Amino acid sequence: MAVTPFGTRLATAMAAHGPLCVGIDPHASLLDAWGLSDDAEGLRRFSLTVMEAVAGRVAAVKPQAAFFERHGSRGVAVLEEIVAAGRETGTLVIVDAKRGDIGSTMGAYAEAFLRDGSSLAGDALTVSPYLGFGSLTPAVDLALSSGRGLFVLCLTSNTEGHEVQHARTTRGDGGTGASVAAVMAAHAAALNADATPMGSIGLVVGATVGDAAGRTGTDLTAVNGPLLAPGVGAQGAGADELREVFGAARGQVLASSSRGVLRAGPDVAALRAAAGAAAHEAAAALS
Repeated sequence: MAVTPFGTRLATAMAAHGPLCVGIDPHASLLDAWGLSDDAEGLRRFSLTVMEAVAGRVAAVKPQAAFFERHGSRGVAVLEEIVAAGRETGTLVIVDAKRGDIGSTMGAYAEAFLRDGSSLAGDALTVSPYLGFGSLTPAVDLALSSGRGLFVLCLTSNTEGHEVQHARTTRGDGGTGASVAAVMAAHAAALNADATPMGSIGLVVGATVGDAAGRTGTDLTAVNGPLLAPGVGAQGAGADELREVFGAARGQVLASSSRGVLRAGPDVAALRAAAGAAAHEAAAALS
């Protein structure tokens, strides 16, 4: 039976619920603010409360794998519960694990996070291409064959990111070529060619990177895939920032908000209201 591509499912979810992804980032400080213990049980109560509040009401959720892995096998089991809850409620789950490696090791990561039947396989995975975009081939192949998606790191908001992402490649004649970020975006665009309404290989582009796309010659509009934009809300990105970063590609943007929603907890109604407000603000900012 043919599977519906991730890009199609995401476009449908964004149209129904707005262009918002709620990050599930259970920092120790957030657990404390919620009156929860910094252990696997506190993590579980936090995560399932967020899912109760927003599942079926936002386009996607994005659990950050590191905050689950820090609690060992019991923490990873909570991540598996989030993936299962997303499946049960029809909520897209983007596992934010930023995996990247070569050969059989990348293949093993792909099996863990993208294979049908894996308890960690959500609907999409964040990946790092900085061992060369071709190193992602096992993940690309498995994502596309299973109807899942990838979000490839492209222009990130950390201050060190420009050292790699803004660097220029060399041409065959030894001259200066395109920026690394532009090359990564071009690879994604090639994989998304002719997909409608959009492809399944997206990019991660920070909502606070300013005019970085223009300065690096990165054509975000041509990607024809989703643009995951961390930094909306509590980290300072509003309508003006989104317009500067994404320009004509704003319709492809899935805005990610974590603290801006999570700090409303632990009350379910308050979390739900915060997510609704964030979705409305993101839609207005990206219109």
